[in-house]
Amino acid sequence: MKITGFRSLTTVHRWGRPVGDANGFVAQGVTEVPVLLVETDGGLTGVGLGAHGDAERVFPALDGQDPRAVTTLYDRMLAHTFKSGHAGTAFGTIGAFDTALWDLKAKMAGEPLWRTLGAADRFVPGYASGLDIALDEEELVALYSGWAARGFTGAKLKGGLDTERDIGRLRAVAEVLRPNTRSPALMLDVNESWGRHQAVRLLARIEDRVELAWIEEPVRRWDARGHRAVGRAGRTAVASGENLTGLEQFRPLLAADALQVVQAAGVWGITHFLRVATLAHGHDLPVSPVGYHANPLAHAAAAVPNHLVTEVQDIGTPAGLTVDQAIEDGGIVLGDAPGLGITVDESALAAPRQNAGWARPDGPHVRPRDAGLRLVPEPGPPGPAARVRAGTPSLGVPGPVHRPARSEHTERENTP
Repeated sequence: MKITGFRSLTTVHRWGRPVGDANGFVAQGVTEVPVLLVETDGGLTGVGLGAHGDAERVFPALDGQDPRAVTTLYDRMLAHTFKSGHAGTAFGTIGAFDTALWDLKAKMAGEPLWRTLGAADRFVPGYASGLDIALDEEELVALYSGWAARGFTGAKLKGGLDTERDIGRLRAVAEVLRPNTRSPALMLDVNESWGRHQAVRLLARIEDRVELAWIEEPVRRWDARGHRAVGRAGRTAVASGENLTGLEQFRPLLAADALQVVQAAGVWGITHFLRVATLAHGHDLPVSPVGYHANPLAHAAAAVPNHLVTEVQDIGTPAGLTVDQAIEDGGIVLGDAPGLGITVDESALAAPRQNAGWARPDGPHVRPRDAGLRLVPEPGPPGPAARVRAGTPSLGVPGPVHRPARSEHTERENTP
């Protein structure tokens, strides 16, 4: 079987609430979802998710190749971008192609990807993550009550702009999760919004009143000394890595003993995650995938020995996509459909509005000018009424719920 071409599609995810972080939020709660289809001469199509703006540039590395040689083709794509480098949009494109190739490889084997990768258990422990900075406390409690009903015992909140607000929200979510565990796992993600001069002081203030499992991206993603300083000053583990592209960007932080939880983003592909997990394992560190639509990294997470917990951002799926998995028992129950278990109904895809969601020039993917330079707390994001009056504010998080058929999963220990 040979790779013959690709097609690029786009749909949307309707979150049903504002979504975002300290850098901004999408008030209308609708974001675009790029879909990449890799075609073969054997009639099988691989599905990849994530932005892939450099697809025309990268595809010649795959054209005519056998899709089963996934890791070789991954390195071939990296080599194809050698002169100008593989960071940014190129790395995202490579990740989308890589995910589609793994989907193809498992489909050719006639089994789910978690089986192809060597996992013995279809259950992947998870934590709830609502991309929730724009929600007031009442909305926050309602959101995480749904996660608690599905058995979750851990949650990650977005914060970093107002420590007192963060403490109140963390405490509220802890109470929501307490029926499932006497000691909920709470994480706070500040998305690089603190400077090194702030991070130690603000984390200490939070630690005095709330027990955290980890603080995520307290300083800039490449700041090994800053991450190490935060980790040494506090009791809380430091987590980071979702925005690092390539092992060469992880090595300085691991060499500096700056991280206690190593993360990788779903949009960078499955091979990248597997290599990051191996690198972390060599340093006796756990790995935790960052969530993305359809949870593609869950298949790989099930197969690595140092998987800690996977971020789950929503129980719904983008328009036109169905996924053979269930969100229950505090995690992800992967199904038996071949490959990633993602089915694309092109007739049901929804076109995003122009300049919508993450693409907005003032949205959550644009770093504010004063990030890391604030001396006093910023006002919290507006509540529901103010959001309606304001339309789509400059601050820069999920649609109809899809519940796949439940698959039986094996007995397991150490669920979150």
